[in-house]
This record gives sequence, C-alpha cells and structure tokens, in this order.
Amino acid sequence: MTYPPPRYLGATGETTATYRPADTSPELRFANGGAAHYLATGGTTNRHFGLYRWEMGPTPSGPAPHFHRGISESFYILTGSVRIYDGRRWIDTGPGDFVHVPEGGVHAFRNESGLPASMLLHFAPGAPREGYFEGLVGLAELSDEERTEFFLRHDTHWL
Repeated sequence: MTYPPPRYLGATGETTATYRPADTSPELRFANGGAAHYLATGGTTNRHFGLYRWEMGPTPSGPAPHFHRGISESFYILTGSVRIYDGRRWIDTGPGDFVHVPEGGVHAFRNESGLPASMLLHFAPGAPREGYFEGLVGLAELSDEERTEFFLRHDTHWL
C-alpha cells in the first residue's frame, strides 16, 4: 500500500486547522433527548469523511437493520452501552469499542440500556449526512412515498 498522491502542492504549509471546544452546543437536538454534533462534515473535509458525535437519551432508540451503497460507517463508543448489529448478531458495546461497516454491510444500532449513551459516527467518503439527520425530525409527517424518496436520497436501504 502506498500513500495517495499529494493534494497540497505548496512549499510552506498553511494555517487551516479548525478547533471545536468540547462544550460546543450540538447542531441538532431530538425530542427523545438525543443530539448530533457535526464535528467534521463532508463539506469541511473535501468530502473525504464525516465525523459526528451522536448522543442518545435513555429512551430506546436507533435505526433498524439497513445498508449504504456508497458510504462506509464506523462507530466508536464514548459513553454508555450501545447495541450494534453487524449483519449477523447484536453486539453489546461499551466505551472504547469500535465497529466498522464497509459499503453494503448490513448494520443497525440501538440504545436499549435505559441510560444515556454517546458515540462517534464516521462516514467515508464524506456524504452530506447532516441533511439526513435533520430530516429525521420531520419523518413522521412524510407520506410513504416521500419517506421512501428521503431514504433513497440519503443512501439508506432498509431490509
């Protein structure tokens, strides 16, 4: 394996780092106590990846088994216990556990612990997942056809 070809061709480097303090408010809050923090979006990483801190409240929540055709998804558990489906079985994960799901891999996750939990979600390449997360808020108001179109537009294929 080799390194990718250079994308930055300057001689001296640039001052382009970003900083986000830990106490920054989330970009999105859900009625069930969950929240989404947009740490690095596809728009800010040149579509290389997206990184989000996903917080779940104590109420059981999470998507059913599904897959993505164009993006991989990884989970790194920060706090609490999250059940992650790897396509074969449900795994009870805890802080420090990591699960990677390549494109086409069946997966799901749920917080069924009765306590809050949080994790990092990493998507590669950096698809515009913010639109997906924000659309979840009004999902119940959509017709069946609109809901189907929403999920297909956001590369989410339910089993």
